[in-house]
Amino acid sequence: MELGQLRALRELADRGSLAAVAAALHVTPSSVSQQISALQRHSLAPLTFKDGRRTALTDAGRALAAAAIEVEVALQRAEQAVAGFQSDRSGAVSVAAFHSAGLAIFGPLITALDDPRQPDVRLTDFDVAQHSFPALTADHDLVLAHRLVGSPPWPATVSAEPVLFEPLDIAMRRDHQLASKSSIEPADLHGETWVTVQEGFPLEQAITVIAGIGGNEARVLHRINEFSVAAAVVAASGCIALMPRFTTDLRHHPELILRPLSRPELGRYIDCLARPETLERINVKTVLAHISTIAKGLIERPPAD
Repeated sequence: MELGQLRALRELADRGSLAAVAAALHVTPSSVSQQISALQRHSLAPLTFKDGRRTALTDAGRALAAAAIEVEVALQRAEQAVAGFQSDRSGAVSVAAFHSAGLAIFGPLITALDDPRQPDVRLTDFDVAQHSFPALTADHDLVLAHRLVGSPPWPATVSAEPVLFEPLDIAMRRDHQLASKSSIEPADLHGETWVTVQEGFPLEQAITVIAGIGGNEARVLHRINEFSVAAAVVAASGCIALMPRFTTDLRHHPELILRPLSRPELGRYIDCLARPETLERINVKTVLAHISTIAKGLIERPPAD
């Protein structure tokens, strides 16, 4: 078995089609097919099968693709053994994040790395459903992702480094009838009109849970994913919204206030996802350490009132 063959199989497992693998590896689909065919000659069990017009992996193929990860890790460790002696922290590191994490972390991260001896970051934001975050590690070194408490864990094909746990608060106008309460019971929200995220995104599920605890069904009027836009709608309409405590920025909406729920376990995990071999790079570890420090600062920041 050759590394190129194993890499082609692993990429097929992650990207789902020969065309996508070819585009990522800058080769032709025929070349990818030849690599996988050559690998098949070393295997007694079928590695792929035809699923309509698509080439998909069998259980044996997925097992070998998972083993290919260990090969990549070993290769990265061998390469970094030399780089480690030089303590090389330079080089570009790509970081992807969902919108509110990017708003809270990207600016401080650029400031923290403003030194020629520090890694050079390349930043991207993505607004995707929870299950789509792991796939982003195929094209980005670090991916800031979020998932609700009680949701399925991230797949074993990626490494997940915890960044912070973020409670979910209720955003409302300061003149709202519930604004004087120190914490909000789910039952208090009966009859309220919500601004929530689009269907399939994590916070929608949280609102359903909160409404269920309170014994009613959430009445959703507006669906907006970007929290700054949602804040403007809450300010204008008198609706309420569920917003994360540490990454929500209400500085441009002083008429709004966040009030905690009486159920502190209702929140989301923010994790940093990466391919396992990527975390063997010194510059990636450096950027991840800065992200963790920035996240700690968000937690310790005095709450706005």
